Amino acid sequence: MSDALVDGFGRVHTDLRVSLTDRCNLRCSYCMPAEGLDWLPKPELLTDDEIVRVVGIAVRDLGIRQVRLTGGEPLLRRGLLGVVSRLADLRPRPSLSMTTNGIGLARLVEDLAAAGLDRVNVSLDTLQRSTFVALARRDRLDEVLAGLDAARAVGLSPVKVNSVLMRGINDHEALDLLHYCLDHGLRLRFIEQMPLDAQHGWDRHVMVTAEEIFEHLSAEHRLTPVDGRGSSPAEDFLLDDGPETVGIIASVTRPFCGSCDRVRLTADGQIRNCLFAREESDVRAALRDGADDDEIARRIRVSIAGKRAGHGIDDPTFLQPDRPMSAIGG
Repeated sequence: MSDALVDGFGRVHTDLRVSLTDRCNLRCSYCMPAEGLDWLPKPELLTDDEIVRVVGIAVRDLGIRQVRLTGGEPLLRRGLLGVVSRLADLRPRPSLSMTTNGIGLARLVEDLAAAGLDRVNVSLDTLQRSTFVALARRDRLDEVLAGLDAARAVGLSPVKVNSVLMRGINDHEALDLLHYCLDHGLRLRFIEQMPLDAQHGWDRHVMVTAEEIFEHLSAEHRLTPVDGRGSSPAEDFLLDDGPETVGIIASVTRPFCGSCDRVRLTADGQIRNCLFAREESDVRAALRDGADDDEIARRIRVSIAGKRAGHGIDDPTFLQPDRPMSAIGG
């Protein structure tokens, strides 16, 4: 435990989220404007070598056991397969997963699995083509569904689906999404919409809450809480006595900050100790100034030591992070 990443509240951090890029090939309305965003200049992004070095320090010296690759859209990262392979070669070997929108996954998933990727989470908010186009501003639903099928076929299980319900847009699809996932051997998790959009237009009053999601699903299924949640962000429920389950991530209405074990590395080399943090710790500058591994580890430890008790969304003084989700990493 002496090498563990422990904050001032005794939380031990073992899960590192690594953003590979802020770029995305969708323009989801709850994330960014239709015209997109100004992407980070390439020189500001961590190189493959820098990513592998930081993750290696975190795994070897700081007790990180799980690494999740995120974006933006991580499949857009050039050299992705090489990064995955090098991370899989680290010792001790971390669990490697990826969160993706699924576009291009069918083409790459076999190579990703061969490189060492263990699991994948795919975002899917609707099964209706017209709704997908309205939400994502791109006509790519068929590619997402093909990516899900391919991920399951190569054994990246459990293949998880992340869905955000929005009032008056796709909230009526809760059961359709659940039944699709059950029929296709996928594990569904609904996520409350969070204040992480670039437009800062999030409105709690129009967010579909975890309680509402529960009510939607309970219309046709009996949901029983699963014990032993641990540090998982999702509350899992048995469906009709199981064995199938569905998860609900209630980041806003039932926050799980007290058991949070996550730390984030942005694509431009900033350590964030909370998804909603307004402060960052710069490890890119240290890397490029010739800092040794001990100094990199020290900077990460200092960032985690200063982590707050919770994200504070319910606090009247809460301010949304300056960076949107696409620039932070999921």
